[in-house]
Amino acid sequence: MSSRQTTTQPREVQAAVRGRVGAITIGQSPRPDITDEIRPLLGEGTRLIEIGALDGLTGAEIAALRPGDDDHTLVTLLRDGREVLIGRRHLVPRIQACVDRLQEQVELILMLCTGTFPPFRTRRLVLYPEHLLFQTVRAVTRGASVGVLTPSARQIADQERRWREVAASATVRAFSPYTPADDLDAACADFNAGGVDVVVLDCLGYTTALKRDVRAKTGKPVLLARTVLARTAAELVG
Repeated sequence: MSSRQTTTQPREVQAAVRGRVGAITIGQSPRPDITDEIRPLLGEGTRLIEIGALDGLTGAEIAALRPGDDDHTLVTLLRDGREVLIGRRHLVPRIQACVDRLQEQVELILMLCTGTFPPFRTRRLVLYPEHLLFQTVRAVTRGASVGVLTPSARQIADQERRWREVAASATVRAFSPYTPADDLDAACADFNAGGVDVVVLDCLGYTTALKRDVRAKTGKPVLLARTVLARTAAELVG
């Protein structure tokens, strides 16, 4: 959950950043579709500072970051609302640059993506939603079957691999939070047929409204990445 801690900050510096939380999207900032639901959970007086790994890039530059056949695919939004697929290997150095910029301004950094990332170099705590979701499932279930929603069909094989390291079995279905035409009913029917014990909404783009829909359609407990992340952050900065 945390990254490497390299130095101890003077007390006056710590006071200057207290109550400030950084948020890094793998797309372009701001992401009000995510942060509008996160902010109220962080507590009164907490200031959220957003930054995006793709901020300032042109369309052509972003197109060059598409995943190759052997890359991990990540799904995100641009500032104009367009969905894009990005290769993880392209994002890691750009996210590190975001961390470098934020660490002098905040006391805690949130990754607004559930993908797998290396520990970034920083003096601050970094919350990785992947780790939080994995540990929550391990904490509340034993030998469970997990249903997982993921944004793109290109991610299914990788998601099956990662979640089978956590749960006894995993049923993974694609449902983009940014494409209304995707079939949520079919995904939930598959979860019901597979007898899953808990459903994980494995993307920061999934909303609390979607969580309610999935719970109504499956009757199962549902973990939502953005609220698990925000509530953990609130515990640390509150």
